[in-house]
Amino acid sequence: MDSFFTVSKVFWFLVAPSNALVLVAVIGLLAALAGLRRTGLGLLTVSVAGFVIVGFSPLANYLMSPLEERFPIYRGQEPITGVILLGGAEVPEVGLARGIPAFANAGERAIAFGALARQYPNARLAFVGGSGRLFSDGVGIEARMMQMTMPDLGIAPERVEYEEKSRNTAENAAFAKEVLKPKPGERWLLVTSAFHMPRAVGCFRKAGFDVIPYPVDFRTVGPDALNDPFSRAASGLDMADIAVKEWMGLVAYYYSGQTSALFPAP
Repeated sequence: MDSFFTVSKVFWFLVAPSNALVLVAVIGLLAALAGLRRTGLGLLTVSVAGFVIVGFSPLANYLMSPLEERFPIYRGQEPITGVILLGGAEVPEVGLARGIPAFANAGERAIAFGALARQYPNARLAFVGGSGRLFSDGVGIEARMMQMTMPDLGIAPERVEYEEKSRNTAENAAFAKEVLKPKPGERWLLVTSAFHMPRAVGCFRKAGFDVIPYPVDFRTVGPDALNDPFSRAASGLDMADIAVKEWMGLVAYYYSGQTSALFPAP
């Protein structure tokens, strides 16, 4: 899994839409400076057009929507065994440096975790996530920051079980099973972003850990409201990066044998 992790990180750096468009522009500029004027101008034109289309058009909404709609919002009221929160919403470098919780756009994951902890006071609680950085010192900084955050969520820190080694979604599932040792018939809610849920569920199923999806952190209004353009190119590019990463992740995880299906369904 180490080689898969490294290759996936490097590959994604190169092909993320925002990065890829910058690389195309740089290659175009170098080509023009080297005397290949037509080739250089062509690549620069492709880069600028790509930034405009991906950044401002509704394209990113259409890429994101099928991922978010794959698993419905959880409405169940049945008793549960436990709640698993996947890491990825935290900005641990900032939070640990400043001594206060720091979250990115996916902070709804933590909010949902706190709400579920209060709704199910007898349920087991688990946070799963170490560090997704390519060059990590092996310290589970995501888990460390969440330990600091639990009192702010109204959760006693000692109530939560932590998995601190996993670096990606496949490892989340495998290591969560090792730590939590689920038994047949148990009901575990899995909390993660809606767009990430298909890949997460696929990994947990492959690991033999049956979970109930609890999607949060939706980025689109809904499948009937996808045509609005973005007012800032950065917003469209960011959503496109996230959506493309998930689609490519689904393909890579399936063909490397780390998910149970190409596009896991309920």
